[in-house]
Amino acid sequence: MAAKPELQEQINHLPHQPGVYRYYDDEGIIYVGKAVDLRKRVSSYFTKQDHNKKTQQLVKNIKRIEFTIVNSESDAFLLENNLIKQHQPKYNILLKDGKTYPYLLLTNERFPRLLPTRNKQPGDGQYFGPYANQGGLNVLLELIRALYPLRTCTYNLSPENVAAGKFKVCLEYHIGNCKGPCEAKEDEISYNLYINQIRQILNGDLRLPKQYFREKMTAAAQEMQYELAHQFKQKLDKLDEFQAKSTIVNASLTNIDVFSIASNEKAAFVNYFKVMNGSIILTQNLELTKKLDETDAEILAPLIMQLRQEYESEAKEILTNVPVGELPLPGVAVAQPQIGDKRKLLELSIKNVLYLRKEKESMNEKSKDVNEVRIMEQIKKDLRLTELPKHIECFDNSNFQGDNPVSAMVCFRNARPSKKDYRHYHVKTVVGPNDFDTMYEVITRRYRRLVDEGASLPQLVIVDGGKGQLSMAVKALKDLNLWGQIPVIGIAKRLEEIYVPNDPLPLYIDKKSESLRLFQRMRDEVHRFGITFHRATRDAATLKTELTDVKGLGPVTADKLLSKFKSVKKIKELTEAELVAEVGKAKAKVLLNYFEQSEKLTPLTEQ
Repeated sequence: MAAKPELQEQINHLPHQPGVYRYYDDEGIIYVGKAVDLRKRVSSYFTKQDHNKKTQQLVKNIKRIEFTIVNSESDAFLLENNLIKQHQPKYNILLKDGKTYPYLLLTNERFPRLLPTRNKQPGDGQYFGPYANQGGLNVLLELIRALYPLRTCTYNLSPENVAAGKFKVCLEYHIGNCKGPCEAKEDEISYNLYINQIRQILNGDLRLPKQYFREKMTAAAQEMQYELAHQFKQKLDKLDEFQAKSTIVNASLTNIDVFSIASNEKAAFVNYFKVMNGSIILTQNLELTKKLDETDAEILAPLIMQLRQEYESEAKEILTNVPVGELPLPGVAVAQPQIGDKRKLLELSIKNVLYLRKEKESMNEKSKDVNEVRIMEQIKKDLRLTELPKHIECFDNSNFQGDNPVSAMVCFRNARPSKKDYRHYHVKTVVGPNDFDTMYEVITRRYRRLVDEGASLPQLVIVDGGKGQLSMAVKALKDLNLWGQIPVIGIAKRLEEIYVPNDPLPLYIDKKSESLRLFQRMRDEVHRFGITFHRATRDAATLKTELTDVKGLGPVTADKLLSKFKSVKKIKELTEAELVAEVGKAKAKVLLNYFEQSEKLTPLTEQ
């Protein structure tokens, strides 16, 4: 698609340097992209011929182009990511599925509290997460509350307020869930010791908390405080149980981010593992709708940046199943391992993402099946059929000023096109543009063959036309003794009228009805299919005219030459040896004599 003159002028002034380009329509930014060479990249949108429909639509909507030059590809990557987040252009893939993921907030108060929240407010404290689901967050919160006596009250426990005795201990203190810092029954140093261990747990590192409870248990046992030792043993067991529920990878694998992607024509599916100290502490699956013809690498690279920022990952190693190029992450290595424990970890992520894609595609297919059954049920109801029309065939005739009459049939099974069952027909018994007789011939030929072959008959036949075409289809079925076995209707183009046999008045189906929409779709499809065949037949007839006039050259030879060389002009350009190789010495001589005589008869043009 060539650029409009005003856009071409802008493209011509783009530099051959790395940068970020922005496409605008009348309302604002519609797409942001990065490029190593701005002019080459932007030009490709207007010169490539194999863009998909979404990209073609984008190009149509471009009214203005802006760009920013940067120093390197990495800088372009970062700027592109920031601009997409800021403007959320409609043609860019965006991680904006409407969800607000939960976090755990460790407040910055004196005697901090641990709270679940979905809203991040800068300055409130330290946030951990987000967590892929509320259930995982609840498990972690219950573990921490079972291990540590944290306060849950909202009191302002400043030294002055506590010293003034403004607060009294509550039920949480009496049942052992809090040690009463509101009445100075617990000092800040002891409380902060818990907070430091909680931070370790929330960061996925259980070593310090486990060591703490193990030492406490041992010390209590040595002092013969067996009940207290048992309490510490129970807390240690809770930590072990929690760790066992995490997927253990390998203790030698420290902090790693794992990303895998699988896609189809419409969507991309991504799996993310956050690995800390040998365990997968977080896993997230994402589905993103494709906007243009993005590759897996183009989708995954910015998503890596976004997810790492979202989940506050500081891992120095990233594993991916597709090369994503150099990311603007200093000191971070990106790899696609082929062997060893890292490969096993990546394969686990790939297994998850492939399962996700399969499940989503299966759900979509089931959804389609449900829709199609609903449509067939509606057709059955609208036409008062006795059985569900799982097999429908639609016919249309085509000719040009009476020449080269042809017919076409399209077949829909379960309300979907079954292209392997489509058929073309050269009309054999009808002379001139007689649409009614043509319909009779084609219906007769189609269903006589199905009967002869013992094939199943359709539950509905549609003819493109009104009463005349319908009456001839009915006559054909009666002559085949099939009348009453196959329901048949006609659909008139002008008012979308549905004609049924033996009823002088047409049936008007609701314009919004799924039945009518399917009939229209079938009619348009058979029309397209028939017109394509008619044009090919007409063109072939036109091409064959000159060669079939050659005495001594049969139609088979003419077909063979035209099929291979496409035109008489190219056949004329063949040498004698080439012609002999194609058709033999005798026919080659006939052709050469004919071409020589035709050139002598062609008048010379003025020089």
